[in-house]
Amino acid sequence: MRVIPVIDLKGGQVVRAVRGERAHYQPLRSPLAAGSAPAAIIDGFLRLAAFRAVYVADLDAITGAGSHGAEVSALARLYPLLEFLVDAGARDREALRRWLAVAPNITAVAGSESFGDSGGLAELAADPRIVLSLDFRGHVFLGQPALLAEPEFWPQRVIVMTLASVGASGGPDWHRLREVAALGAGRRIIGAGGVRDGLDLAALAQTGAAGVLIASALHDQRLSAADLADYLD
Repeated sequence: MRVIPVIDLKGGQVVRAVRGERAHYQPLRSPLAAGSAPAAIIDGFLRLAAFRAVYVADLDAITGAGSHGAEVSALARLYPLLEFLVDAGARDREALRRWLAVAPNITAVAGSESFGDSGGLAELAADPRIVLSLDFRGHVFLGQPALLAEPEFWPQRVIVMTLASVGASGGPDWHRLREVAALGAGRRIIGAGGVRDGLDLAALAQTGAAGVLIASALHDQRLSAADLADYLD
């Protein structure tokens, strides 16, 4: 299982995500870095552990308030050995293809909250640089029902994004993770939201999860380099 740190971008800065309430997100303050510039935060992550990938949520693009396309492209060039999983509110297959063309270390995320092209996802599903994020708010699935109902068309990596758990430190959404894993038999499931400590990491690994997205537990120093050492590949 691989730990994948997260940066949420809003207004040119990394912000602290809490329960999916984006209007209230504030610039991140972290002991890992001075300031909230994206590169400073990534450098802080890399000083903590030899992470292999970073997840980027362009919140301005997702909400239709702008774009961090230039900034994310620059990050991909600055850190060529990192895989960047980018959710920039792609709405169709062409938007995903445009991100794939930016840099070879960018993986395009189809977030169900934004993506409205279920047929296009099926067309691209065999591409290892395409990831599906199944987004939930509480018990409500955010997106076209077909994206959830047709797991045979999912790509190999699927994120289970429980927005209410993000930044809440209440533990992973175990029920949802098991449910999606059962639907997408053989898919590599990546959890998102709620990880508190090393015990949660160990429990996630035991479920067979392929990865987990984490931000708050890193910035709050509830995960040490020793906790992370077994979850970097």
